[in-house]
Amino acid sequence: MARQILFHPPPADARQALRAKLDHAPEQHAQAILAVYELIQVLHDRGILDTATSALKASDEMLAKVVDSANTPAATRALRNLLFWQKILGNIEPQWFQGLFRAIPDALATATAERDKPVRLWRLLRRALGRDSLRGLAAGIDLLESFGRHLQALESRAPRSAAPRS
Repeated sequence: MARQILFHPPPADARQALRAKLDHAPEQHAQAILAVYELIQVLHDRGILDTATSALKASDEMLAKVVDSANTPAATRALRNLLFWQKILGNIEPQWFQGLFRAIPDALATATAERDKPVRLWRLLRRALGRDSLRGLAAGIDLLESFGRHLQALESRAPRSAAPRS
């Protein structure tokens, strides 16, 4: 009958394996290790390591404060409003905004250049009846008309309160 061969492997020393790996690492990765040392030194010199350490230590407290702040009706409304404005602004062509925002400095320059001149009703009326003024007025009226239409739609969907508003 065959005899059992007893084999007892020596216990693996994890520290010794890591030490051997570390001993060979500088030879294989010398440039990378030096680059990491330099990076750590720069982070330390600029105080980024201290800031990161403090942030990590206070992360639970900071997270609790952020969650508490975000868990309010006002924060919920703010996030909903931001998402709404993202949709609205995403539908507007950038050149329309450029035209609007380029007009603001022109209008301010004209207003400040003519502030010493008296405002004459007929001159103002003549300017108001000009092609560009009427085009701007039409755009403003279109905006007000659309706003009113959407307000009416909101009012018809909103639940009625018991007391009428005055």
